[in-house]
Amino acid sequence: MDFAKVKSNLEKLGYVVTCFDTKNDASKYLNKTIDHTSVGICGTLTVEEMGLYESLGEHNEVHWHWRPGEGETPQDVRERIAKCDIFISSVNGLAETGEIVNIDGRGDRVANTIHGHKKVYFIVGENKIAENFEKALWRARNIAAPLNAKRLNRKTPCAVKGDKCYDCSSPDRICNALTVLWRKPYSMEYEIVLVHENLGY
Repeated sequence: MDFAKVKSNLEKLGYVVTCFDTKNDASKYLNKTIDHTSVGICGTLTVEEMGLYESLGEHNEVHWHWRPGEGETPQDVRERIAKCDIFISSVNGLAETGEIVNIDGRGDRVANTIHGHKKVYFIVGENKIAENFEKALWRARNIAAPLNAKRLNRKTPCAVKGDKCYDCSSPDRICNALTVLWRKPYSMEYEIVLVHENLGY
């Protein structure tokens, strides 16, 4: 994967872009850069694989609905996440041309990536990168969504077969909201962290 091309295209769209060979290098950078602030994390295997909740939590106030405190519900944590200075997410698809695609079931993940914080970090493993917007969207719908539905034990055709999107009407469907960032929104700072490893789905 030619990160130089992807980086150049993203920078032309207004994003700050940093590139790393490994998730450990990226984690060290993020721990140095994100310090003594409030951090919200969405549902992301990428962050889990990098151990960021634990490492950032040593010197930040970190909130993640996958890790609610005693007596808390995930929704309690989601409400705090919406007020954090920093929000960390991954993506379901990133086009080499710069479009960023995310699919969500509840809507809180995609909402937090476009409004409400001082800065958003997108951490992107090289497996998430597609040649163009159409292929990035296809990846989000036919690779990321079925694997996530299967991981969540949803009763959807894509979770059972794990092969593609069936555009189902299941009440367990996780593909309810879609965001496409054509370029950097005005509202917040954005940084794309590219990692030369496969991360998440």
